Formats: sequence, C-alpha cells, structure tokens
Amino acid sequence: MKKLEQKVAVITGSTRGIGLAIAREFVSEGAKVVITSSRRENVEAAVRSFPEGSVYGYACDVSSYEAMEGLVNAAVDRFGVIDCFINNAGITDTFESVADSSPEDWGRVIDTNLKGTYYGSRAAVRYYLDSGRKGKIINLAGSGTDRKSNTPYISAYGSTKAAIARFTFAMAEEYRQSGISVMLLHPGLVRTSIVTPANPTPEFIRQLDTFNTIQDIFAQSPDRAARYAVRMASGWSDGKTGLYLSALDGKRKKLMLLSYPFRKMLNRIDRRTY
Repeated sequence: MKKLEQKVAVITGSTRGIGLAIAREFVSEGAKVVITSSRRENVEAAVRSFPEGSVYGYACDVSSYEAMEGLVNAAVDRFGVIDCFINNAGITDTFESVADSSPEDWGRVIDTNLKGTYYGSRAAVRYYLDSGRKGKIINLAGSGTDRKSNTPYISAYGSTKAAIARFTFAMAEEYRQSGISVMLLHPGLVRTSIVTPANPTPEFIRQLDTFNTIQDIFAQSPDRAARYAVRMASGWSDGKTGLYLSALDGKRKKLMLLSYPFRKMLNRIDRRTY
C-alpha cells in the first residue's frame, strides 16, 4: 500500500521548485493534492502536468488570511477533508545590505513567508479543531533557522525562517494534547528561482563565484526534501508533534563536502534550476 493512500494535502507555493517536487511525491504515494500559487496561469500549467483527477488547482495570495480561509474551504469542498497542510510558499529579498534594502521589499518577504505561514497554519488548525480531525501541519525551514546560519544580504528571508521555526515549535506545544501534529521541515539548499535572481544586485554579482561554489558542494534535488515531507505526512508521525527533519543535516553536509572533489572531477554536479 502506498504511504499516503486516500490522504489529502494542501501545499502552498506548489507550482514549481520544492513545492512542486513535494506535490509530485505525494501524488506518487497515493495522495490527492491541492496545488496553489498566486498566479492562476502557473496553477493551470502545473495542474496539466499531473494525472487527471490527482490534483486540484487554486490560485491564492498567502499574505491574505481571507485567501487562506478560502483555500481551506475550497480544498474541503473538492476532496471532503484535509489531512496535511504544508506551508511552503516563500520569497526572498534582493541581496542587499540593510541600509540599501527597500522597506517595501523587506516587508513583502515578511508578509509572504512569516505571515503566510501563520495564516495557513491558523486556517488549517481551525479546520482540524472544528472538524475533530487529527491533521498535520508542516512548515518549511531554511537558511536562518539554525543558530549558526547567518544570512547577510538576505536579512528578511533569514529572519522569517528563524521566526517560522519558533512559531512552529510554539504551536506544537499549544496543540500537543489535541492530536494535531505541527512539524518543521528543512529542505536544504536547492537550486530554485529563489536563489537565482532575475535582476542580480551588485553585491550578489560580487559574491557570485563563492555562492556558486557553495551550491556546487551542497545543493540537492528537491526530491530528497519531498521524500522527507512524505515521511512526515505518513503514519510515521502519528501521535507525534514538534518534529524537525532536515534534508541537509550535519552528516549529509559532511558527506557532500567530502564527495565534492570526486563529483566535480567526474562532472556529476547537478546544476539544474528546479
């Protein structure tokens, strides 16, 4: 039997990158998935890439609580229930120092990443409480989550990921006795559009060689994070909460660092953008 047979999942920001990889893995494991993005054309294109009937597309802005409530209602109307809600949608700032940053852009990252995670989590937990279901909420960590992970020039992004971690563990404690699982997933470093800006700043260009080397060493396919997400959404996490899984933990980092010279020599470094 597949790990997510007859399960229904909502995944925000799931028309590309990590979110799309998670959606594909969930469908392959038997789940029905609600695909979302703020752009309707992106939703429609992503839905066409899945087997008919396996996904439902819904365009919404995660920085609006009303939109998140609408997403939950639409998912329930379509599939009857929600078993897992994944707050994946995220953006980053434009690789500038705080003095050079745009307050509007900085605030937009907060609205999407942090408020979006809060809004999605609140809408999902209220649905679980009202329906009496013991569902699961998975929030996405990232650079800034770990105490040693400083994020110069992307201070808004790093701040949101640090806050999302604290928010996730606080929420896990609040609902520990409810049967609702609240968990945190770190996808590791993945080459997505979020780390390859269309209009790079002078600071980004200055550090590009260093950043490319870091990506060559540590970047992974989003499929690894997707498999971790399946594990968290499956029966493996039943009765558990406050869990944290990382697709790039200490052991994995060491392995990738040691293997880097051999992967480089054999031309086996994956430089695709997902």
